[in-house]
Amino acid sequence: MSGDLVLVIDAGTTSTRALLFGRDGRCHGVMQSEFAQHYPRPGQVEHDADEIWRATLGCMREVVGVVGIERIAAIGVTNQRETVVAWDRTTGQPLARAIVWQDRRTAPMCDRLRSEGAEPLVQSRTGLLLDPYFSGTKMRWMLDNEPAVAGAARDGRLALGTVESWLVWKLTGGARHVTDASNASRTLLLALDGADWDEELLDLFGVPRAVLPEVTDSLGEFGAALPEWLGASVPVRGLAGDQQAATIGQGCLAPGEVKATYGTGAFVLAAMGDAVPRSGHRLLGTVLVQDKGVRSFALEGSVFVAGSLIKWLRDAMGLVGSAAETAALAASVPDSGGVVLVPALSGLGAPHWRPDASAALTGMTFSTTRAHVVRAALEAMAHQTLDLMDAFAADRAPWTSLRIDGGMSANDWVAQDLADILDLPVERPVMVETTALGAGMLAAVASGWFGSLGEAEAMRGSVTRFEPRMAPGVRAARIARWREALAKV
Repeated sequence: MSGDLVLVIDAGTTSTRALLFGRDGRCHGVMQSEFAQHYPRPGQVEHDADEIWRATLGCMREVVGVVGIERIAAIGVTNQRETVVAWDRTTGQPLARAIVWQDRRTAPMCDRLRSEGAEPLVQSRTGLLLDPYFSGTKMRWMLDNEPAVAGAARDGRLALGTVESWLVWKLTGGARHVTDASNASRTLLLALDGADWDEELLDLFGVPRAVLPEVTDSLGEFGAALPEWLGASVPVRGLAGDQQAATIGQGCLAPGEVKATYGTGAFVLAAMGDAVPRSGHRLLGTVLVQDKGVRSFALEGSVFVAGSLIKWLRDAMGLVGSAAETAALAASVPDSGGVVLVPALSGLGAPHWRPDASAALTGMTFSTTRAHVVRAALEAMAHQTLDLMDAFAADRAPWTSLRIDGGMSANDWVAQDLADILDLPVERPVMVETTALGAGMLAAVASGWFGSLGEAEAMRGSVTRFEPRMAPGVRAARIARWREALAKV
């Protein structure tokens, strides 16, 4: 099928969306549908995979109905990573609720494996740490605790996969059970330099190879959506986990190019080229993209609290009425008045990995105002990012610039403060749908629109650039105050 648009499924954590992109990267349509979050017990988060499929199909039909199926050249899929779906190969129906990436129920399993000395093996092979965040322990939990899943495994009917695997299975009517290398690298079951699932890791986590999808490239031919879904058969040609897709969408493909997504938390990925990342500072190694069997890699660090800090200031503390107020409040005072906010509201992520840490607000006096506290909250974004930049540099992955996206990136004050504290140029694309765009770029290259992902960067469009302009002494004083406050938590 020829066409001038790619259809992208962006299967997120709280909603699914369908977007249409042209060759110039312009978005020609978007439809979004939220789905239910289930919290059966403290620390547990689940989704109904069938609801995700129905929401996805509804969004696709809406946007395609506006432009016409004849304009759709291919489908790209990007997804919430690490979330695990179990379904029946014969009926195509889920066997249990999906266990979401945020779920912590497998913490005891991770603790046990760590106490048995398994983490060095896991880290050296996969680039990951033993944490409930990743998919492998979720798969084992399902096999141990969901009778329908265990029964399907015994009968040879079980399929396990992350959300993109589930959606491709449904789109193709069960013709393809696949996962691309970027998603597979988040399972704890794939060695970064191994072409297929790792036998020793499968044994460690007790996951049968037979239930898992085929590990594929991130761009290529992954079957076709059945005609009954959209009115005609459409090839699926792009697959990537959401953070890798955003990195591709930002054009960060060469070593030194880095993107940061400031959403609820903050995810920073630095392109590493063909060098398998090995971190000595508890950053994560991951596959960025695989093309014709050749992988390029990224080093990843995540901050637990970013946009959620502003939500907390608004909803719990009542210091702002809306997130939009924060830039003007921060700019209304010349500095934070010595106030430092360390936002460890749910512990500290990379590079500290201190889940037991608590938040701290220091340096207040009688002259402290609401504006000082809000400014200190926004300043924390740059300080947390600097901590990551230092860890990346120590892992021989220095940054040459930073490309930002996500909700908080729309705040010009935050963008300028990042440039000042990092002492680096910061770029923000005018078209901020970088996650969906990355999946669109993969599908576009596989459709022959471009010769390479480097050429497809033309879809990224224009950017706003922020240059460092803070006096060195002011910068040094702020960093010193941050490190002093950080030491206290």
